[in-house]
Amino acid sequence: MSRINKNVILALLTLTSSAFLLFQLYYYKHYLSAKNGAGLSKSKGSRIGFDGTQWRTVKKFIMLTSSQNVPVFLIDPLILELINKNFEQVKNASHGSASECKFFCVPRDFTAFALQYHLWKNEESWFRIAENMGFQCVKFESKDPRLDGIDSLSGTEIPLHYICTLASHAVHLVVFHERSGNYLWHGHLRLKGHIDRKFVPFRKLQFGRYPGAFDRPELQQVTIDGLEVLIPKDPMHFLEEIPHSRFIECRYKEARAFFQQYLDDNTVEAMAFRKSAKELLQLAAKTLKKLGVRFWLSSGTCLGWYRQCGIIPYSKDVDLGIFIQDYKSDIISAFQDAGLPLKHKFGKVEDSLELSFQGKDDVKLDIFFFYEETDYMWNGGTQAKTGKKFKYLFPKFTLCWTEFVDMKVRVPCETIEYIEANYGKTWKVPVRTWDWKRSPHNVQPNGVWPISEWDEVIQLY
Repeated sequence: MSRINKNVILALLTLTSSAFLLFQLYYYKHYLSAKNGAGLSKSKGSRIGFDGTQWRTVKKFIMLTSSQNVPVFLIDPLILELINKNFEQVKNASHGSASECKFFCVPRDFTAFALQYHLWKNEESWFRIAENMGFQCVKFESKDPRLDGIDSLSGTEIPLHYICTLASHAVHLVVFHERSGNYLWHGHLRLKGHIDRKFVPFRKLQFGRYPGAFDRPELQQVTIDGLEVLIPKDPMHFLEEIPHSRFIECRYKEARAFFQQYLDDNTVEAMAFRKSAKELLQLAAKTLKKLGVRFWLSSGTCLGWYRQCGIIPYSKDVDLGIFIQDYKSDIISAFQDAGLPLKHKFGKVEDSLELSFQGKDDVKLDIFFFYEETDYMWNGGTQAKTGKKFKYLFPKFTLCWTEFVDMKVRVPCETIEYIEANYGKTWKVPVRTWDWKRSPHNVQPNGVWPISEWDEVIQLY
């Protein structure tokens, strides 16, 4: 009997203790935790998101670059878009004032920064310190494409990209290099054999799928999510550049081979023409930029860039293409104000428009307007004496940046198709005699302008 009483008493004590413990847990969950949580939120400003991996990775990366005086700036498209939408708020934010992580905590695989390589003084020590801070970094290098074909220099490699991971987030550092046209260039991120393809999701990178060219951005320092960072002063302009930034190089190696086969013309007349043509192209580019009109190298000027990385000395003019939808009604007056009088105007806006302006030293600027059809593009030509119309057909193309005579200019991305349409498969062979009505491979008759329209469509000055 005594043994039974002891077991009953022990069971009762255990049940009572369990009930009391459950009561304590219930009380803490529904009363104390709510009360303390409210007090914590009130006193600390609810620092939402600042304990996340993304923010902590970016913070550590900024600490790293600041300590080494590496002037990186933010180029991440997703974050720049958010900043642009909240620009006034960002400009007025102060260090440490953020109560919620609104930018760097947005879900993504990478955060993209950039730096100008000529400002980076201690690359090797930076790389070593990054690893000491816990980052795993991979460096991507490649040969400078401008040295291609120069045996003594073509092996020189330059840094193009860094990818550094910490925990589960990665920072993509794009290395911009200065180019002679006062613009910034970055290279293609190529995965070499020793690179672990699973290191990061490379296919999701916003930069590096192809080389890119950007205007040199003016930078400003702002506070984002409590961190001081540099961003482009005009984030919208930088964002607009990204989808159209693809860059293709002149074929330096092939150009050197071309001049081994066909000696370069270094006569006084040829050198004078190159100088005048370069100045004319610079003036045309400046004028069209003010108007906000896209243009690209066309005809013989495009051929000279692609074949020999320069101006063809016997071409005697500068040729540009413009999409007709980019035509501006004040384009003629803009060129005349720039000191380039109109030499002739053929066609009209809705059909076969062509403008020619007179530069100095008898060098002409020819502007051909391109029209788009369902499966091809074309520009027109007009014979002044007869009113005959001609049409030049091209496969559809897009535009890329390149460097030409120390300038950043556009060319058709599908360059070889564009050139072969005009000059055929033998475009590598110089041809000094050229009849624009018969020589082009893509020319075809396009009727005759009615005599009643001649005064409108054939204007000589």
